[in-house]
Amino acid sequence: MIELSELQDAAQKAFPADTLAPARDASWQLIAEMGWLMIDLPEDLGGLGLGRDATTMLHVEMGRVLSRAPLATALITQRALALSETLADKAGWLERTSTGTFVTINYDRRRITLDGRTVSGTLPAVPDADMASHVLLCTDGLIALVPLDAASVTVRERPLWDETRRLFDVTLADHAIDPALVVAEGAAADAIAATLREDMLLGIAADAIGGAAAALDATVDYLKTRRQFDRPLALFQALKHRCADLKTRIVAADALLWARAADPAATSVQFGALKALACEVFRFTTQEMIQLHGGIGLTEEHSAHLFMKRAMLDFWLAGGADVLNEAAGRAALAA
Repeated sequence: MIELSELQDAAQKAFPADTLAPARDASWQLIAEMGWLMIDLPEDLGGLGLGRDATTMLHVEMGRVLSRAPLATALITQRALALSETLADKAGWLERTSTGTFVTINYDRRRITLDGRTVSGTLPAVPDADMASHVLLCTDGLIALVPLDAASVTVRERPLWDETRRLFDVTLADHAIDPALVVAEGAAADAIAATLREDMLLGIAADAIGGAAAALDATVDYLKTRRQFDRPLALFQALKHRCADLKTRIVAADALLWARAADPAATSVQFGALKALACEVFRFTTQEMIQLHGGIGLTEEHSAHLFMKRAMLDFWLAGGADVLNEAAGRAALAA
């Protein structure tokens, strides 16, 4: 059994902290070679079966370096394939996705109409569709694979402020679902969709906490080297307190992250509240990062803007804090 500390060490060696936003294609190849695409796949299906705590560790480390590779997306879609009881050539699909074939999914609300086995509409916020063979369509009562090279499918890239990721809109025009590509139907599809939603929220939260920790580390390092009045800025008490406050926020969010990752009874609402908290911490940390770096933090030459832009996209992916916190509040009142 691989220990989490070993997995963390391997991730930090493969993606060192001083190399931010490494090239996507090279990162993806390295991820496949290291076997990370098999990490959450059950052993009886040919995977490592390490579970959510292992994938969470990887997402935190990928967040630290602002990874461009769509590891979280790949693991989410692979879970759907592993849970399928209707997908033709399931073993073949799992083998291909474990060795580098990428299947993507939309991270935003669904805008799909379903007429029998014919679907129309737009899947918004689909990560890295340009490198994917298929997109996993999740709609009420149906989960299916849709080939992105089909004549009825149009893929258009969205302009993004975040330079570390790419999102696409995938439009389906009376696309006929191939029966061999149906992953699940009815109640089984809804149950799998709920699981994927949880993985999505957990993955974004882990990415945000990893990014926040890296942003704080970079800020503290800067304060130790930048001098004013012949003293390092790190010696000024007011700046120490601001960094301590940031550390407190990050540690609290990190504790909740691991509690949720280890809790098999955690609900989608609880994962949503975690995601809202983690992304708010990330966003606030990047704002403080820019402030504490002074003038250089406002320049494109410095990495602070990369952290801030990533934090802003994390904040809105899979639902903003207002929506997620409202759901958590209503659940608490109902209980």
